[in-house]
Amino acid sequence: MILAMIFIGVAMVTSLELRPLLIDIHRPLGLLILLLALLRLRHRSRNPPPPLPDDLPRLQARIAGASHVALYALMVAMPLLGWAMSSAGGYPVPLAFGFTLPPLAPQDPALYSALRGAHGVLGYAFFALVLAHVAGALHHAWVRRDGVFEAMTGKR
Repeated sequence: MILAMIFIGVAMVTSLELRPLLIDIHRPLGLLILLLALLRLRHRSRNPPPPLPDDLPRLQARIAGASHVALYALMVAMPLLGWAMSSAGGYPVPLAFGFTLPPLAPQDPALYSALRGAHGVLGYAFFALVLAHVAGALHHAWVRRDGVFEAMTGKR
């Protein structure tokens, strides 16, 4: 879902023809990701992940921990930035049945521009982090074969 959001976001700014449709998909999907991320964080607070293997180098363990924090931070921050950006641009964020979210930021063209830039840059950073996460998962699955991949997929 996150990869789909990133690709939709890129397509939104490159295709004038599809932009309205993609925005109509992007906004509610972002809110869904925010909701799911918050639910996942709540679940994780009550059900911590299994420990990493004892023989995992300390630097790799720290990188894994930092990347997880960054992934969760971006899963929360990106939708909030998008919501604030829409608010600053004067664009309502529609929900189902004619409801809209209240503005998260005051309408201000300069703020809109800054938030749009931040949303875009963080989107690319998010994509890079997701790719690094996938690479790390595949490293555990194919190179180390240490059970971490199985734990990630719920098979351990």
